[in-house]
Amino acid sequence: MTQRATTQLADLTTLRVGGAAGALVDANSESEFIDAVRTADATQTPLLVLGGGSNILVSDDGFCGTVVRDDRHDLSIQDDGACGGVSITVSAGMPWDDVVARAVEEGWVGLEALSGIPGSTGATPVQNVGAYGAEVADWTALVRTWDRHENRVRSLARVDCEFGYRDSLLKRTMRGLGPDGHLWHPTPRYVVLDVTFQMRFGTLSSPIRYAQLAQALGIELGQRAPMVDVRTAVLELRGSKGMVLDSDDFDTWSAGSFFTNPILNAAAAAALPADAPRYPAGDAHPEGSIKASAAWLIENAGYGRGFALADHAGASLSTKHTLALTNRGNASAADVVALARAIRQGVRDAFGVNLVPEPVTLGVDL
Repeated sequence: MTQRATTQLADLTTLRVGGAAGALVDANSESEFIDAVRTADATQTPLLVLGGGSNILVSDDGFCGTVVRDDRHDLSIQDDGACGGVSITVSAGMPWDDVVARAVEEGWVGLEALSGIPGSTGATPVQNVGAYGAEVADWTALVRTWDRHENRVRSLARVDCEFGYRDSLLKRTMRGLGPDGHLWHPTPRYVVLDVTFQMRFGTLSSPIRYAQLAQALGIELGQRAPMVDVRTAVLELRGSKGMVLDSDDFDTWSAGSFFTNPILNAAAAAALPADAPRYPAGDAHPEGSIKASAAWLIENAGYGRGFALADHAGASLSTKHTLALTNRGNASAADVVALARAIRQGVRDAFGVNLVPEPVTLGVDL
């Protein structure tokens, strides 16, 4: 375990904003990781377990607690042979795209549409990370965690995780909606230790469920394509939107999609303009609900690509994708917050829809 007295969180997050942390601990084993979390809780020290820093917006005032990072990059394989499938268990600290790249290389079908997403594996079930018609929940079998409330290791089966659209039981404990009703923030009650995924063997992808990806592959929705081709197409699509990290491209200095696509009830859906995109909301929502497009709402509220509150502003919408709020090289957290507030208010005024931020916020109020 290594520990530093202080560090700038701007250096640890993809938005590249945020003040100093009180202390930074890098854990090299599961026991070190658990011990760092347990020590912070025992001393009532504010705790931030940080993965790749790709889904967080930190205040310019920083964080007066302990930041803990999981430095383990372990992947073990359990071959289910007779079922034609494979189970893999991945430590929380392993970069997510390394897992996807390995899956495509080995012929483990399922994760290929989730290529290029930054961050760590441990963060993926918290957010139920998804893209191009796929979600981490589709392939998650077990999430092994440290339960901060009960001070023990606890394994959560897929059904126990209560996955939803960009949501899970783990994430809901950060809103005071978990089993104990306590607010755990900015780190959930359940700190992910490792994740087990179940996939099948093959060379062709899962059925393609996203129209833009199907078009890029030259196939119809529901058809399959070679996994290697799917990964290549997804990386190209993400790159065209500034969603693949590149230190030389300010459009990638972001937290990815800043707002989730809103789920609207039937009345709110009916109030949208006729040409507004509408997608199925899923069985978990009341009949008549739809998923609206946050990008469409932002653009049609008058905020186009590259929009900024002033000339030469530190923060702006990406020049490639209106869902990303970006740091143009010298932004403060306050700059990003001001832009987010303006866009959310503009969408609310135009369409009566309240956009929900996707990143975890620390020390800022949107």
